[in-house]
Amino acid sequence: MKKFEVGKNYSARSICDHNCLFTFEVLKRTEKSIWIIGGQIKKPTRKKISVYAGIEHISPLGNYSMSPILRA
Repeated sequence: MKKFEVGKNYSARSICDHNCLFTFEVLKRTEKSIWIIGGQIKKPTRKKISVYAGIEHISPLGNYSMSPILRA
């Protein structure tokens, strides 16, 4: 299974604008959550990890129709 790693940066493109890139850094993690910072998130924020097809993913800006999704 692919997992998020502490200290690495992860990026996702906007669905609306391909030139818009969201980049976040993983500060720490547990088995079920990670703490990230970057993009519009100015202070460390905890996000719940979901697993699909053996790959961890999160929705860093919330869960809405065109939200970016980070995959490990």
